[in-house]
Amino acid sequence: MDPEYTVIGRVARRIWAIAIRGFYGGNERSQKLKYHIQTSGRSLHAMEIDFNDIRTTLQALLALADNCNSLHTNAYDEAITTPTEESVRRAVAIQLINSLEFGLLKNENPIQGSHIVEWLTDWVEERVLDEFVRLAERGDVLGAMETMYQRSKIQEESLHYERLKHNGDFPIIGVNTFLREGVGASVEETALTRATAEEKNARIAHVQDFQARHASGTSEALKNLQRVARDGENIFAELLSTVRVCSLGQISNALYEVGGQYRRSM
Repeated sequence: MDPEYTVIGRVARRIWAIAIRGFYGGNERSQKLKYHIQTSGRSLHAMEIDFNDIRTTLQALLALADNCNSLHTNAYDEAITTPTEESVRRAVAIQLINSLEFGLLKNENPIQGSHIVEWLTDWVEERVLDEFVRLAERGDVLGAMETMYQRSKIQEESLHYERLKHNGDFPIIGVNTFLREGVGASVEETALTRATAEEKNARIAHVQDFQARHASGTSEALKNLQRVARDGENIFAELLSTVRVCSLGQISNALYEVGGQYRRSM
């Protein structure tokens, strides 16, 4: 819902095109970034959960106006539980109504040329590049991870947001302002979706059956995957074959043996 997200897609495409062209020497086709948008989980609240669909609709509108290539709209009850069939249908309807009924989006790039959009694009791009510099100073992405830079930034932003939400400086309708009369700050009762013991056991049995049926090819497939990883070849291409005979757990453990398993510093 923050104004910066109005232009996040066009900023990403601009930075991508410049980097691919200038740093990697990529051709024109490779400079055209395709990206996926998911609406904000942070804006989903357990109070007045029906209002979540309103926020998701606005976020989807911005994403489509910014020409995202694919879009996931959150279900309104994801703040509490696994989405129900009804809530997922509403989430899909948000995309369909925006795409098929809302006339403005029948025009390609309808917000281009707006003074605030053009200014925001330049401003957000500058801020992103500033962050790239801070990452570079810490040894790029992997180096910064060693000092928990990214994690600390996320935690600081989350704490800042929660502080503003709780003291009312950041108004959220139905959560900290314009509360329903007689309800106050309580959370309405909502049925939670939980897997039954039978469903859990069925999934475990399915994996065990898969592993048993493909046991003869598992070892060779995992060895080939490990070899590709060690030699710096295309792991994704090899995985297309590996997943036919190996489970996710088997693949993960095989790759852990090659590259180790990440453990954050404490």
